[in-house]
Amino acid sequence: MIDLHCHILPGVDDGPINYLEFIEMANNAVREGITQLVASPHHLNGQYENNKNEIIKYVGECNDYLIKENIPLVIHPGQELRIHHEIFHSLEKNEILTVGDWNKNLLLELPSGWVPDYTLDVVHELLLKGITPIIVHPERNKGFMDNHHLLYQFVENGALMQLTAGSIIGQFGKKIKSFSERIIEHQLSHFIASDAHNNHTRNFFLQAAYGKITETYGIHQTFYFKENAENLIKGLNITIEKPLLFRKKILGIF
Repeated sequence: MIDLHCHILPGVDDGPINYLEFIEMANNAVREGITQLVASPHHLNGQYENNKNEIIKYVGECNDYLIKENIPLVIHPGQELRIHHEIFHSLEKNEILTVGDWNKNLLLELPSGWVPDYTLDVVHELLLKGITPIIVHPERNKGFMDNHHLLYQFVENGALMQLTAGSIIGQFGKKIKSFSERIIEHQLSHFIASDAHNNHTRNFFLQAAYGKITETYGIHQTFYFKENAENLIKGLNITIEKPLLFRKKILGIF
């Protein structure tokens, strides 16, 4: 199983603070059934800066450590980039790291409280440069929750979406769980990932999430998400379902 979004590198952001916690997380990932994952430390979110070359170097060191400890897990380099006005300047400076360093897909984080008005312009410009933005945890973004059509608009214009496993099983509350379900029902998500930070409050939860998806939508939906993750990690094209417009419900309840 592949996990495309995980904060596992020790001492670089709000993930594990040292190598002991890193090894505990790695072992937990293996128990979860994860064989490969993308380390995606925060970058330019107002608190952390983790540039491309630093991450690649650190991922190599961590993979060497995993081999030494006989832990059957492979880490790929990635980055959770906070959207900002100078994003293309950062690209020119070679600070930005795409998933697996394939220069094809980028994990893009939006502020949790709103969708910046220039986001669609960033999506268009990235696509013109051959980079597909994957907007992470849209189900936890208040702007998308308040205006569902925005989510459809972004997918219709070429952005991809990644839901968090914990959201699907209710770790962030009933409202976010319900919104996650509607996103899946309207074919507006393309990946499931853990966004794990530790073994306690922000665990992997991928098995539980896939189990819930299979139970609710059928095994074909689980295969869809898993195959997309596998193709992405290999630098291959993914399958994109046709997005569906949100249907209005009585009294606006979703």
